[in-house]
Amino acid sequence: MDCKYFGECGSCTIYEVDYNYELMEKKKKVLSLLSPFGVKNLEVFNANESHYRARAEFRVWHNDNGANYAMGRADRKGAITIDECPKVITAIVKRMKPLLEAINISQNLKSKLFSIEFLATTTDECLITMIYHKKLDEVWQQEAKELEQKLQSYIMGRSRKQKVILSQEFVTEKLFIDNQEYIYRHYESGFTQPNPTVNIKMIEWAIKQAKTIGYGDFLESYCGLGNFTIPISTYFDKVLATEISKRSIASAKENCKLNGVDNISFIRLSSQEITQAINKIREFRRLEGVELDSYNFSTVLVDPPRAGLDSDTIELISHIENIIYISCNPQTLARDLVTLTKTHSIKESAIFDQFPHTHHIESGVFLQKT
Repeated sequence: MDCKYFGECGSCTIYEVDYNYELMEKKKKVLSLLSPFGVKNLEVFNANESHYRARAEFRVWHNDNGANYAMGRADRKGAITIDECPKVITAIVKRMKPLLEAINISQNLKSKLFSIEFLATTTDECLITMIYHKKLDEVWQQEAKELEQKLQSYIMGRSRKQKVILSQEFVTEKLFIDNQEYIYRHYESGFTQPNPTVNIKMIEWAIKQAKTIGYGDFLESYCGLGNFTIPISTYFDKVLATEISKRSIASAKENCKLNGVDNISFIRLSSQEITQAINKIREFRRLEGVELDSYNFSTVLVDPPRAGLDSDTIELISHIENIIYISCNPQTLARDLVTLTKTHSIKESAIFDQFPHTHHIESGVFLQKT
């Protein structure tokens, strides 16, 4: 990626080596962690070197030249102002400059603005959230509405205890996965995978594993908005998917309807809570109408946060025949595999480079009961 801010902007931390070398080093790092469990090679899914991020957050830095986009410096000494970011997808690139120009000719839009967030899609939809240290009045709303039309975008305003939605608070993404189009609504306050291209590769890799199973029901923890759940549901009889975020569960149910899928039950429970429910330790009103005993789980997918899985969840999934583990932290993945490989063996493994030019690595392993 050609970026004039490499070495100054703290957003990218790897910038002195060729991208292929960067990928090779990431592969070596994960392989060193997984080799004790019998992994001898990894499938590598690369990213586009530039224009890959569909989400972006920029601070707004005010100086004599007006409002500017800003990022934290690589040396962590304040901020650096920027006028471009080659990481973001085209839908964001085309709006960054005209948005800032409009802000700088309007005192109302510029005053006390401290950050801007973009959420975009591969189909050119873009939601722009402008965040302020002031109450947003009707004058702001009128100017922002005119700007929304000019940029062909959706604009929201946020300030303390205030959220102003001018048109809508979501964008609609369409992804072609496993020879089929899927529709996802991505909401401003919900979690979404930031790299659409690599996200498709992750989902298709998980589907590849699911296709080898071909029976039973599917359990998913940390399901988010149904990113993996909805495409994978095709290969199982019934699906139970859980997530702690109320916003994500609402989005998942909406996405389920948009895609005409009717064999998934999305339940707002944490990973620990669904473990307690399946083990009959606790009853939950949120499971009313769901007959847990009717499920015959042949497969589970977990996609935990960086902290990895808790011990109770590991105990639960160790009794399920097939495990698809998507990880955003190879260290905690390796830690969890110490226990999981007592009952299962790794059949497939991969890395997914969602974040080029950083040390972040997404990985996946497919385990089957021994």
